[in-house]
Amino acid sequence: MAAADALEAPSLRPPGQPVTTVRTSTPATKTPATPDSPGRFGSLGPVGLVLAGGISVQFGGALAVTLMPRAGALGVVTLRLVAAAVVLLVVCRPRLRGHSRTDWGTVIVFGLTMAGMNGLFYQAVARIPLGLAVTLEVLGPLALSVFASRRAINAVWAGLALAGVFLLGGGGFSGLDPLGVGFALSAGVMWAAYIIFSARTGRRFPQADGLALAMGVAALVFLPLGIVEAGSRLLNPTTIALGSAVALLSSVLPYTLELLALRRLPAPTFAILMSLEPAVAATAGFFVLHQTLSLTQAAAIALVIAASIGAVRTQTRRVAPPAPEA
Repeated sequence: MAAADALEAPSLRPPGQPVTTVRTSTPATKTPATPDSPGRFGSLGPVGLVLAGGISVQFGGALAVTLMPRAGALGVVTLRLVAAAVVLLVVCRPRLRGHSRTDWGTVIVFGLTMAGMNGLFYQAVARIPLGLAVTLEVLGPLALSVFASRRAINAVWAGLALAGVFLLGGGGFSGLDPLGVGFALSAGVMWAAYIIFSARTGRRFPQADGLALAMGVAALVFLPLGIVEAGSRLLNPTTIALGSAVALLSSVLPYTLELLALRRLPAPTFAILMSLEPAVAATAGFFVLHQTLSLTQAAAIALVIAASIGAVRTQTRRVAPPAPEA
């Protein structure tokens, strides 16, 4: 049921207006989305929002790797979540009243999902290379795209992306720290859950209010863990500054962009677009961590991009309005 629920993506709407739900299974009766005004994030379109979020999160992840010697993996996650929560709560100033018990349950689960996804992923990159960790993590969204999709063609694009993911890992993952691999795969499961609950939160809360509240939940969950591991190192000014930069790149920008995108983009298409993450991570690793790409890895990136383009083209044809009669 959860995967099926994620297929209903509310469109963006101006502040103060109710959410208009668009059911992807009945394109003939869909309510057209209101175009966003120039200068707003929504003007990028849902695909552009996802791509921009992916670039931001992977460069933030590369920066986080350089911060780990200062604060440890759990300390970095704590800095990232706390800084992101402060920014979002101050900017969004979400209302605490007027929400149902179901609304609060959804936002709490969304926050726990974000905490788990971040914690598991940073434990993975502390043990295995960034590109391979992202490669393993993206298997979660790919699995979601296969099981949640109602069209057979999406399984084809997912399979093509999956081939690229394994090719990016050199055709296998032998020789890697098994604990790191386990953390990365578990982060992928949490990523798939994040997609579902991000969409649900976007439907129940206006603008980014639900995201801000969920980030606060995630920060509260992780704060004790970060204090235990890093202690007073979390109070170092340089560490705080770098952690805030990681929060901006890896949490505030991408989560906001993805939440907005999921209001108009079906979960299966969003999940397949996430297969671009290994390619973006490899690029971030090259520029920030000085990691180079082999020909095999370049071929893998090409497969992943081809799968993403195919998914987007399929979705575009699906939602295109019928041509006017002559």
